[in-house]
Amino acid sequence: MTKRVMALLLTLCLTLPGFAQAAKVKIGFVNSITGPEAPIGENLSNGVTLALEDLKKKGIDVEMVKEDDTGKPEKSMAAFEKMATRDKVAGIVGPYSSKCANAVAKLAEKYKTPLLIPVASKDEITRQNLKWTFRLSATTYDYATILIDMATSLGKPKTIAIINENTDFGTSGAKSAKAYAARKGITVVAEEAYAPGSPDYRSTLTKIKSKKPDLVFMVSYVADAILLMRQSREIGITPQAFLGAGAGFATAQFAKEKEISNNVFSSTQWTGDVNWPGAKEFDKRYIARFGKEPTYHAATAYESMMIMAETAAKAGGNQEKIRADLKAGKWNGIMGEVSFRDYEGYTNQNKHQMLVEQIQNGKHETVYPPKYVSKKPVYPFPGWK
Repeated sequence: MTKRVMALLLTLCLTLPGFAQAAKVKIGFVNSITGPEAPIGENLSNGVTLALEDLKKKGIDVEMVKEDDTGKPEKSMAAFEKMATRDKVAGIVGPYSSKCANAVAKLAEKYKTPLLIPVASKDEITRQNLKWTFRLSATTYDYATILIDMATSLGKPKTIAIINENTDFGTSGAKSAKAYAARKGITVVAEEAYAPGSPDYRSTLTKIKSKKPDLVFMVSYVADAILLMRQSREIGITPQAFLGAGAGFATAQFAKEKEISNNVFSSTQWTGDVNWPGAKEFDKRYIARFGKEPTYHAATAYESMMIMAETAAKAGGNQEKIRADLKAGKWNGIMGEVSFRDYEGYTNQNKHQMLVEQIQNGKHETVYPPKYVSKKPVYPFPGWK
């Protein structure tokens, strides 16, 4: 009788959906959990947490190997090598920053381990003809073009000043802004690079003020973005628009600094009110779970983990098949339509639709392109209060 009961239970486990065994897959996740970029890294971690919950509901049990690179390329590389050789993960999601992502991209090629970059935007990362590196996020060129297109649609700016941190992300963003401004007939009157974490930017900002630029384009992470805008207010810089290339300007921490963040524009890859499948629901769920609005970093990390884990599970963990399926696949979720293409010198690059948001009364509002607008943009900059 006991044997018959056991046999019956086994049959139920194999045939009934509720008893079906979840597909198991091991995925690596490299992120800046501590260090200067930790405030943004937290958004990525939160996005991945929600992805793991949704994957489990789909019958995919992810064993996640998580490593903290502290924002340092050498630690990111060590984490990747550990995951690829010792942990034997099927694929890796991350890392956050451009300097770290650029450092590990070639390791994906060396170890033939699929790498899906959720948010690092340096142009050159996917311009190295690498077959094992895929990027969901847009490029720094996309960050710059959407902002300048918006500004020229709202006014007639003739000049632009560029200020950026001297990192991979900052340098790439500044280069893209300069190139696109030239295409649009806008003269670059100032180019200033700085070391991240500097205590004072007044001398740099004073130089920029003297040029009286119509646009001020900035590339910075959170702490520097706040200090740059605080000291811009002190000095009295009043362009037609302040343009922030995502990153620190797209965070809740920056938006909360209402005295200096109000009316600042930021390019972004996602907003909570965009009409992509599941985006609004993700926004509400994130707020309920973590007590704050998600940034685009959370959304890109969520979608990247969903795509990597589902693809790996379907491929049974076979890395060659995962790579081929990522290359051939198409998805449509909270980040809109996703596919990894080869175009204009890029390899395995998702051609993502960028958005522009503006901080209005402490909240990020979608103001461009017109198709996605939730609030009208305030332009030109009305001055400081």
